[in-house]
Amino acid sequence: MPTPAAAANAYAALARMGEQTANLGRDPAAADGGLSFGSMLNNVIDAVSQAGRQSDVQAQAVATGKANMIDVVTAVAESETAIQTLVSVRDKVIAAYEDILKMPI
Repeated sequence: MPTPAAAANAYAALARMGEQTANLGRDPAAADGGLSFGSMLNNVIDAVSQAGRQSDVQAQAVATGKANMIDVVTAVAESETAIQTLVSVRDKVIAAYEDILKMPI
């Protein structure tokens, strides 16, 4: 069973990843009010982190008898889906990067 310290460490790691991606390559469209890749990635990481925090809050609330178990299951499922989506996108980005590296010059 994960401890609160493990959850806090995971959230801190997500926050560090978010800070690192905030300064990724600026997109020319970003100057026109468009969203750069770095800021989009940062928003996604923040959303995943928020989903995890929400599931922890719900779990703590059910432990104290202030929430319904259905709310906890829903929050955990949303968090799991967000993490799976983030990992899937990460894998696609890495595969695309590897394909670019294999291209002849």
